[in-house]
Amino acid sequence: MMSRRLADAAQDAALIGAALIDVWVNVDPADTLRMAVALLATCMLVVRRRLPRLTFVLSLPAVLLSDAIFAALVALYTLATITRRRTALALCALALTLSDMTTTSPSLRLDLWKTSALITLGYTAATAAAPVFLGQLVQARRDLSLRLAEISRARDHERRLTEQAVLAKERSQLAREMHDVVSHQVSLIAVRAGALQVGTRDADAKEAAATIRRLSVQTLDELRHMVNVLRDSHGRPAELTPQPSLSDLRRLIDASGIDTDLKADLPGGLSPALQRAVYRTVQEALTNVRKHAPGASATVHASHEGDTVRVTVSNTAPVRPPVALPSAHYGLVGLRQRAALLGGTVTSGPTADGGYELRLELPTEQAP
Repeated sequence: MMSRRLADAAQDAALIGAALIDVWVNVDPADTLRMAVALLATCMLVVRRRLPRLTFVLSLPAVLLSDAIFAALVALYTLATITRRRTALALCALALTLSDMTTTSPSLRLDLWKTSALITLGYTAATAAAPVFLGQLVQARRDLSLRLAEISRARDHERRLTEQAVLAKERSQLAREMHDVVSHQVSLIAVRAGALQVGTRDADAKEAAATIRRLSVQTLDELRHMVNVLRDSHGRPAELTPQPSLSDLRRLIDASGIDTDLKADLPGGLSPALQRAVYRTVQEALTNVRKHAPGASATVHASHEGDTVRVTVSNTAPVRPPVALPSAHYGLVGLRQRAALLGGTVTSGPTADGGYELRLELPTEQAP
């Protein structure tokens, strides 16, 4: 905006300078009346954008009484860039032509019947028409730019609608796959676990089957909710399942099926985002213990020191070989990204006794 104003000011200064040169060349300083109307026309160029009609009208006396017509041509050009009334522009060009052809010595006289006058009329009319055509061309170019901008915005809007439609289709397909495949298989797991729980007499097997059945039912509930979220095709924000907090850590550990010692000393005023980060870190660490260290025990230690929350999840060496399970290897990557967003870090690595340790550090002041 500032650069545009500076450019307009520089353009006005250049045009006023050219108009003053035109006055200096074509008007005798001793002729007070002609000098006054010529300077008035030049000074009106300062307000030519705000008052284009008045600027043109006040420039006509200079054309009528002198040969200084540059200010009038600029005023007519400015009017042509703004108005859309072509009849009015034609009349203004005619007025400029007749004013330029009118002689004032010894009195006002307009003679159009001589051959030389007709030639002068053609020349003067062409001179007056030039700023009109140039101004209309600038106006058309400006309208075209605005129209192109509107078309660009419309195309952007159409592209966003297309992307939303594609996304809605993909979400619908994903919801269908989750419902038809994943939900069906988890349902089978829950049914078989229930049958095992009822049919076996072994206490450990009953407890394991009950845990599998409970986790399967919980997973089914979460899957159904996610399917409803994915099928929401009206763009309304769907509510996700309740987000976990520090109060859910004990339930998470109890449901993990891992012999885990929890040592937590965290204040209750931590932000929800930080509490979720701690919960998800412990959840991912215990999941990895189940997958990669069967039979191992774990220790979860969470503390608050100064302005830093530290969480350490370590496990002992596995007591039996792990079962090969499919994995996308995104768990630790996601934890590091979550921690980085909160200004913290996640580190992990094996321990000297053959176990594994995962460490999370988060600043409480930078957590949103």
